[in-house]
Amino acid sequence: MMKNKVLLSLVAVSMLALGACASKGDKTASTPPPSNDSSAYNSTAGQGTQLGDEDARAAAERALTNNIVYFDYDSSAVKPEYSSIVDAYAKYLVANPVAKVRIEGHTDERGSREYNVALGERRANSVKDALLTDGVSAAQISVISYGEERPAAEGHDEAAWSQNRRAQIIRQ
Repeated sequence: MMKNKVLLSLVAVSMLALGACASKGDKTASTPPPSNDSSAYNSTAGQGTQLGDEDARAAAERALTNNIVYFDYDSSAVKPEYSSIVDAYAKYLVANPVAKVRIEGHTDERGSREYNVALGERRANSVKDALLTDGVSAAQISVISYGEERPAAEGHDEAAWSQNRRAQIIRQ
């Protein structure tokens, strides 16, 4: 009986010693702690689920690289073909409540400066309203209009104008 207690004590001391040595050993062999990366992406709005899978994170980042919503002439209505861009940003912002975006409104060169600044603001606000509808907090969004001052394409034809009628979502 005494022999068993001594043997059990030796095993316990050996395990403690091995555990202590392992924690002081090579740090590169240990498993890294879970990431607190704020760029985690929520695949289902409102559920707050983080995707730890690198492929899912890469897919989320790719979805956020397309950040331009184009508009028709003299319009501030978000066209249905750009709803996937707005939805991707909405999911990102809902999943990351400390994240913020700036929406920049732009126009083509036609119209007065004052009119184009107002139209650019309406375009940016249309994208903002779509994000708010998807559950994004207003505190996460700022809006600015550049009107015709920052063209994406130089030129005086429909090909250039269509590229300049836009709102860009910029992550901050």
